Parts: sequence; C-alpha cells; structure tokens
Amino acid sequence: MAADGDLKLSEGKGGIKKIMLLVIAVLVLLVLAAGAYFYFLGSESLQSAAGDDVSAMQGSDGGGQPSGPEGNALYVAMPRPFVFNVPGAARDRLVQIKVQLLVRGSNNETIALRHIPLIEASLVAAFASANADELITTTGKDALKNKALSDLQQALLEVAGSVVVEEVLFTSFVMQ
Repeated sequence: MAADGDLKLSEGKGGIKKIMLLVIAVLVLLVLAAGAYFYFLGSESLQSAAGDDVSAMQGSDGGGQPSGPEGNALYVAMPRPFVFNVPGAARDRLVQIKVQLLVRGSNNETIALRHIPLIEASLVAAFASANADELITTTGKDALKNKALSDLQQALLEVAGSVVVEEVLFTSFVMQ
C-alpha cells in the first residue's frame, strides 16, 4: 500500500508540474501576442503620428523644411532591374542594376510613374554607353549615374516640361 501512496504523490507532483508548464506557455504566448500587436499595429500609429509631426514642421516658418515647390522626397522604384552587357578590354561583362528615382512632391511622383517607359528607355540608352573597365571603379559608377540623370532629366524636360527626377539611385549593382 505504501507503493500506491507514493504513486499518487508522484502523480500529484507531475500534475502540478504540468499545470505550471501550461501557465508558463500561456504567459509566453501572451507576451508574444502583445509584442506582435505593438510591432505591427503600434508601428502604424507611430508612423502616422511621426508623419503628422513632420508635416507640421514643414508648414511652419521655423526650423522645418520648406513645403513649397520642393516638397517631400519620394522614391519611385523601377519595376524591374536593368540587365545588359558591357564591353571591356579583357572581356565583356554582364551588369544588373536596380534603380530608384528621387523625386520631390507627389506631383512629380505621378509624372514619373506616368512616364515609366520613357524613363526606362532613357536609362537603357545611358547604360548602353558604359564600359566594364570604367564600371569597376566607384568613379565610373558615379559617372554613369550622373550621365543617366542628365539624359533622363533632358528627356523628361522635353515631354513633361519640367525637371521631375532629382537623383538616380543604384540600389543594387552587380557585375559579373
């Protein structure tokens, strides 16, 4: 009979351990759920509050950026990366560039989105003049970026009547 009593006591201790593990698991799940809530839902309210603060600063006369003709910096991503061959002294190379355009104000963003085919054609023409030996250096990449920007601004000036794009940004540059 003593063996039966020991068995019941160990079952009782095992039951308490199971309950404690269950309570700990529930607490961990609650902490994870609260963290997910604040990360996903709380960040949206923080972003909108930060956006309100920024727009309030821009509208004021002191300290903030002017909200006049320049407007907010917006980025327009090209829908697909540019992939092309460039000649080199030793051998031809394959280059892939992902591009984003820096524009100021939602009006310029709308114009840029409307003229994506023109922008792509202008960038392809600028990239076609590149040389692999020049693109190996940072100076060569910067020169290509500046040439692409000037060609693009000229093309958009002829069609849209204004300089829409402020800067051409290479977000990824791979050369093999």
